[in-house]
Amino acid sequence: MSDQTPASQSVVAPPSAVNAARRFVAEHGKTGRAVVQYLGRKGARVTMVGEDGALGDVVVKDVATGEAVVAAVEGLELTGWDRETTAQVRIGPAHRHRMAGR
Repeated sequence: MSDQTPASQSVVAPPSAVNAARRFVAEHGKTGRAVVQYLGRKGARVTMVGEDGALGDVVVKDVATGEAVVAAVEGLELTGWDRETTAQVRIGPAHRHRMAGR
């Protein structure tokens, strides 16, 4: 049995992930960018970048579900880690300390 969803089946975005993404966009601007990344067995991560440069994420079961989450949120654009997306990210000292394990 394959882990991939057949093209004939539509993917349903989990309401909890959609709500979290909507809250993120509302708190960090009216629009945002989202990058869906495959995590292996754990699923996929939807990393969001708000208008203000804040980062947020949700983890879902697979890439198709992540793309469905992005499609369900008004103002959220599916993109990759391109120049515009990375330039929009603003990482503050608190985030850098947390990522360094401090």
